[in-house]
Amino acid sequence: MKTHFIKMFGYNLFANQQLIQTMEANGSPEVTLKLMGHLLAAEQVWLERCKLIPSSLPNTWPENVTIEQCKKQVPERYEAWVTFLNEIDEEDLNSIIPYHSFTGDYFENQLGDIITQVLNHGTHTRAQIGQQLKFAGTKTLPVTDYSYYLRVLNS
Repeated sequence: MKTHFIKMFGYNLFANQQLIQTMEANGSPEVTLKLMGHLLAAEQVWLERCKLIPSSLPNTWPENVTIEQCKKQVPERYEAWVTFLNEIDEEDLNSIIPYHSFTGDYFENQLGDIITQVLNHGTHTRAQIGQQLKFAGTKTLPVTDYSYYLRVLNS
């Protein structure tokens, strides 16, 4: 399962980079920057929770996000997650991670479930960004299907 998650973070990197290129080519509408900033902040917050360290961010909605920040943070988040996954054992995916939400509520989730949440959240938020790009007049969105990523990976 660990290998699967590493592969999925590769897809996450690919899809994020594809979308950022389209955002930049279409003037980086503010709402898309806000959403991409949220996606990247959530990836960081969840990783810190998985590492059992305090959050370095006050929330998952950073202010004044720039396309340059996004372009820098996408590969950084990928590297951080893959490094974390390479440092744990397969059985660690079953471990329970305790954490507090930003409102102070206490929760516990299995590490593998948290990783699934991070990846699904990325897909959901990229869809929102794509929708906002269309609303802003973007004619063509990048292909970010997982099957397309596999074709690119295997070509």
